[in-house]
Amino acid sequence: MTPQLRDFVPDPASVGLSERFRSASGALVGILATGLLSRAAVGDASALPVLIAPMGASAVLLFAVPASPLAQPWSIVGGNLVAGLVGVTAATLIADPFVAAAVAVGCAIALMMALRCLHPPSGAVALTAVLGGPAITSLGYQFVFWPVLANSFLLLATALLFNNLTGRAYPRGRPRAADRKTTDPQPLSRVGFTSSDLDAALRDYGQFLDVSRGDLEAIMRQTQLRSYRPRRGPLTCAEIMSRDVVAITPDAPLKDALELLRSHHVKMLPVTDGRARVLGVVTQTDLLDKAVWGTGGPRLGVRQRIRLTLSRTRAPNGVVADIMATAVRTVRPETPIAEIVLRMSAAGLHHLPVVGADEKLAGVVSQGDLAAALLADAVDRARATP
Repeated sequence: MTPQLRDFVPDPASVGLSERFRSASGALVGILATGLLSRAAVGDASALPVLIAPMGASAVLLFAVPASPLAQPWSIVGGNLVAGLVGVTAATLIADPFVAAAVAVGCAIALMMALRCLHPPSGAVALTAVLGGPAITSLGYQFVFWPVLANSFLLLATALLFNNLTGRAYPRGRPRAADRKTTDPQPLSRVGFTSSDLDAALRDYGQFLDVSRGDLEAIMRQTQLRSYRPRRGPLTCAEIMSRDVVAITPDAPLKDALELLRSHHVKMLPVTDGRARVLGVVTQTDLLDKAVWGTGGPRLGVRQRIRLTLSRTRAPNGVVADIMATAVRTVRPETPIAEIVLRMSAAGLHHLPVVGADEKLAGVVSQGDLAAALLADAVDRARATP
């Protein structure tokens, strides 16, 4: 095949036999269920159409490529609704059927893109509203509700059941970072390209892609791990650390520390003064070992109060300063991660505060950050080895 002809043939899809069978079975079940339920609703003697042809194209999307943005619930319902309304309006106002068909399809695409419900089979819905024959055109706007929306909802309901029962996540929602309440990206996202880099590249590309942004980023992250990416030098702490750090003051109540640890799903809080200098750290272990628990949450026990009174010559107040660790090890942003690994391993630490040249808190580096960075580095080395 010549290079010119090869451009007309798509690359082979890496889809297994089980996935092909699931797609075909889903379409069979979806169309059959939609047709049988529609017939049961209107009866055999009804003049209303039972099932319209565009549902076949919708079935291809909903069951063969359910992760596509074109196959999501709002796409099929909103797209078919818009296309049906535009198609009936064009058929009513424009006498020439071919001009009406062209206007209907063009306007339907423009509105679907504006409303973020682009669904290719909806173009056929608009065309059917104009060229479907007397049985369709005589329905007027009733065509939008039956059979268009009725068929759409029945097919969508079948897709929701079938895809989720067979192990597919449908609808394909946006990735959520439910366990993170800071603006920091996940550890792996700090190595290589950033989410803002991807957004800028998509804006430069400027064309519609039949893949969600979340799926595209996930694929690129996996590709990044599998490919050789030469480095100009060793990774440093600044490249992998969390920057949007949750800290606490030494005079904060123990309950406040517990709430921050719980709500942000972290295991360590840096303790800082008014100038953001690190005074110590408080961990989950500190709350468990140095406090007693009651219905009101953590509080200082009698033994800890006596120990603090004797060692500090002052009465404890049940605040973070009474349980925090003050012998804090810190690292600089320019510290190589190899050195951080050695420090953490030697001291049995899971987190290290990062301080800048001004001794102020700049971030936190964790074992998770190191694991993601070391994994990427190991892949790089393996790819670089001939």
